[in-house]
Amino acid sequence: MKGCRFLFLIGGLAVAGSLVRAQNPPASPTSIPDIRFANGMSVVPYLEGWIRNPDGSFDFVFGYFNRNTEEELVIPPGPENLVMPGGPDRGQPTYFQPRRQPRIFRARVPKDWGDKTLTWSITANGRTEKVVSKLLPAEEINEHMMIAGGTNTMQFGEEDLNQPPTIAIAPIAASAAGSPVPLVANVTDDGLPRPRPPAAPRPAAPSTTDSRFQSQRNTSAPRATLGLRVTWIEYRGPAKATFDMNPVPVTDGKAVTTVRFAAAGTYTLVGLANDGRLSARAELTVTVK
Repeated sequence: MKGCRFLFLIGGLAVAGSLVRAQNPPASPTSIPDIRFANGMSVVPYLEGWIRNPDGSFDFVFGYFNRNTEEELVIPPGPENLVMPGGPDRGQPTYFQPRRQPRIFRARVPKDWGDKTLTWSITANGRTEKVVSKLLPAEEINEHMMIAGGTNTMQFGEEDLNQPPTIAIAPIAASAAGSPVPLVANVTDDGLPRPRPPAAPRPAAPSTTDSRFQSQRNTSAPRATLGLRVTWIEYRGPAKATFDMNPVPVTDGKAVTTVRFAAAGTYTLVGLANDGRLSARAELTVTVK
């Protein structure tokens, strides 16, 4: 501890005192440590936006945030995994992987939906989280944003030559719990975006632009990519599905891996083919004995 002497006046009299200064001042009461929880936390449903369909109906697009860094949860449709009205089961996921999973579930409502609300509630580890959704104009999105990772990659009046890949998953004839099962996705693509030639390194200039407001870009523009690949997601299932490789590179039009199911039951797997800019989705339902 270090101190300094000072004088102050009380009723006109000079009084000596000392000011004590700590070498390590206490932390601000507003500081919050960066704490991550492996398990025991809730699952938060998110509204990503809504889409206007050609027939006049609407799709609410949802994702979720499993606040656990390790715990994967099975929550069947019912009181703890409820979409209303029209539920409890409206095709929402029942297997929740850790962290954020965006744009994973769509629920359709009729064209006369108007000002009504659609609510998705999830109860995990004793805590209920819900999202109440309405057709607010500010939350309208489009199909291009869905395949482009949630961003509108087109400038006004611009033509995007890049087309999303196509994906078809080969059916699985039979499977048994715990046994490796071949999983094959057939993928085609137009070859865009083409890989960008490596550039000479240069010092990075400090950014003064908020990343939320970065300029849009044409998805066919050359860029360095990870290559055409397929990422697998367990969407529904009574237990964990483990993939030997994930994501899986596409070679000669195929992405090949194996999957093991921890228990008997019905599983729904989602394959996402991505060319580095745009993506396509396919589902596979598997009955495990």
